Amino acid sequence: MESTLTTKTEGGQQYHSQDETCVGDISWTPEEERKVVRKVDLRLIPTVWLMFVISWMDRSNLGNAKIAGLNADLHLSSTDYSLAIITFYSRPGPVGYAFCGPLSNLIITRVRPSIYFAGLMMVWGIATCCMGAVKTFPQLLVLRIIVGIFEGGLTPGVYFVISSWYVPAEQAKRAAFVLSAVLLGGAFGGIIAGAVTGGLEGRYGIRGWRWLFIVEGIITIIWAMIAGFILPDFPATCRHFTPEEKRIATSRLRNCGTNIGDNQSDGPRLGKVQSIKLALSDWRTWGVAGGIGLCGCATVLPYFYPTLVNGLGYKEHVTAQYMTVPIWAVAFVCALSSGFIADRIPNHRAAFIAGWSGFAAIISIVVCVVEEYKARYILLIFQGCGVWTCISLGVAVATTTFQDMRPEVRAISVSLPQAVGNAANIYGAYLFPQEHAPRYLAGFVVITVTLAAGSLLFALVDLGLSRRRKVLA
Repeated sequence: MESTLTTKTEGGQQYHSQDETCVGDISWTPEEERKVVRKVDLRLIPTVWLMFVISWMDRSNLGNAKIAGLNADLHLSSTDYSLAIITFYSRPGPVGYAFCGPLSNLIITRVRPSIYFAGLMMVWGIATCCMGAVKTFPQLLVLRIIVGIFEGGLTPGVYFVISSWYVPAEQAKRAAFVLSAVLLGGAFGGIIAGAVTGGLEGRYGIRGWRWLFIVEGIITIIWAMIAGFILPDFPATCRHFTPEEKRIATSRLRNCGTNIGDNQSDGPRLGKVQSIKLALSDWRTWGVAGGIGLCGCATVLPYFYPTLVNGLGYKEHVTAQYMTVPIWAVAFVCALSSGFIADRIPNHRAAFIAGWSGFAAIISIVVCVVEEYKARYILLIFQGCGVWTCISLGVAVATTTFQDMRPEVRAISVSLPQAVGNAANIYGAYLFPQEHAPRYLAGFVVITVTLAAGSLLFALVDLGLSRRRKVLA
């Protein structure tokens, strides 16, 4: 953001300031801008971070419940378990986690995000609690569909809100930090699963895996009620900000080329069909979505981490759950540090992702040829670093690349990469059937190919964005 010489009048005297930025008739100092950003940071980032932690715990608890007795009690086959994963992401018809993101983002441009996110979280928390009472496989499927539908609006909605508050140079580290919650959610999920399934097994005649769903569902409901009072809405309408802070928040976005349109006020908006057409006709939407979709195939691995770690020889399911924690913890550090680095090279974030995806593909090749479990466990840790760094930075590429789009169009374009990435889990859920144990060679071969293809596509996206900047310069 450039400093501009401005002239002001105070007490009848004019004075000039080289430290203020002026957009139209609005001017502000760097300290005023930092104050606004800090206020957004304190309200938005920690709140959605914890929502993501809880979301991933609720999403991935199926893997921990599986080795704690879910499969045996409900008499699930390997195919049944894969179907239970898929129903979270899709089902027959245009609903499910993978498809609700774009539909949800059409709504969020017209409502208050604070109320909307809290409502989504409340419903999926109740559904998670109910999973602790399932008696049959069909009941499990129905509840997984409900959780998937309502969780489906969280990720694309949060990243759209981030793109509506922060300038491009501020987004990568915040996007990486928010997505790091997924990684810690996996780590916390393993710790909580071990403590709950081990400590509450048989309490009041209830199996430990049922307690896992009940406890995590209650945590979700409680935070949903709290988050609704903390979350900010959009810059022009946020009730937590003063009129001056709102003007600074909106003006600094315009100053860096962000199109905030009229969707955050009472002005006219683009129609839903027109917004979708404009989003789908832009090559950037499909380039980023395709790259994240290819890399996203590897995100199915967490559902099988407890099973894969079981191969280390740990007979107690609680120990196997705890042993998934290092995979998530190391990936958290790697993804978060990469987000800070990426903000220093904002014009080449896609190339940075291409490098990480290529690294993860190479590790996956090694996994295919290594049979020793301890070596594979270490390789899974490194692979997790590459995969989750790609996903976190991919989100930052999406939010900054689409910054010049109208808000309604940007809402669709930001959500499509997440939708395509999660749709990869539909076939990814079948990559590790029990009969392929212990090597799971076919699954790792597919993941190797998709990661390599994702690396190539992100390299092409980087090239295309570089040429586009030169044309617009």
